[in-house]
Amino acid sequence: MVMLAKELAPTDPRLAKPGSQNAALRDYDAVRRAIAFISKFWRTQPTVEAMADAAGVTPDELHHLFRRWAGLTPKAFMQALTLDHARGLLRKSASVLDAALDSGLSGPGRLHDLFVTHEAMSPGEWKNGGAGTRLAFGFHPSPFGAAIVIASDRGLAGLAFADTGGEQTALADMKRRWPNATYVEDHARTAALAQRVFDTNLWRADQPLRVVLIGTDFEVRVWQTLLRIPMGNATTYSSIAADLDRPKASRAVGAAVGKNPISFVVPCHRVLGKSGALTGYHWGITRKQAMLGWEAGQTGFD
Repeated sequence: MVMLAKELAPTDPRLAKPGSQNAALRDYDAVRRAIAFISKFWRTQPTVEAMADAAGVTPDELHHLFRRWAGLTPKAFMQALTLDHARGLLRKSASVLDAALDSGLSGPGRLHDLFVTHEAMSPGEWKNGGAGTRLAFGFHPSPFGAAIVIASDRGLAGLAFADTGGEQTALADMKRRWPNATYVEDHARTAALAQRVFDTNLWRADQPLRVVLIGTDFEVRVWQTLLRIPMGNATTYSSIAADLDRPKASRAVGAAVGKNPISFVVPCHRVLGKSGALTGYHWGITRKQAMLGWEAGQTGFD
């Protein structure tokens, strides 16, 4: 068992601007409705008018929303959610993990959209369920809905998401991961971390965000592998298992991916099924689709 601390500059959502927190949540709510509609009907290539109607906005509003939120038009965003696009990501990313290792990027250094350093920490802190650890938590708007930010003295320890009305359930889920820790609501403290994650102006390699990964040795190894998947790329559970020299451990990898406590920053949303299908995601398939579609816009998806 091991607990690692990592420093990284996380991946950028550009939606939330100073003073626009409620707007960020409203935007994601409309995006969520549009994505749900697109996911159901993308094979028929629905019109922008139909998407807008499903999202409860006008076509012009939908166009400006997606351009502001993801840097894509609604039509391009729909293309980024198709199975063909996902398969293309996997073809392009077939050797991305090997390439990261071959180029020496598995240790400290600049790795695509992440800056990563790490240190080993006491296994006992995981084994005792966080006993003696004080964790602050707070709720904050994000481009992917309400974000639950959990902070330890060492840095960001948890990041989860919730739809409207589900915040307390999502928080309870996070607390079950470290049941013996002491939890204190501290919005001011966690707000600084939320800003570091979701404000692109603060993504600087010389001022990395400190992140604490808490889990078993195998889980942490899986999460380390996730950190090597560049934004705009994807991999599969079986590829991660092979990378860990556990080729028959795809199910165990899937379980570890599902337990990732730091959503988005540790990009478990970039793991797909072998066919390119978007398989289960702890914070909801719609949110996984939103993240992948958003990242397509940031990496120049055409």
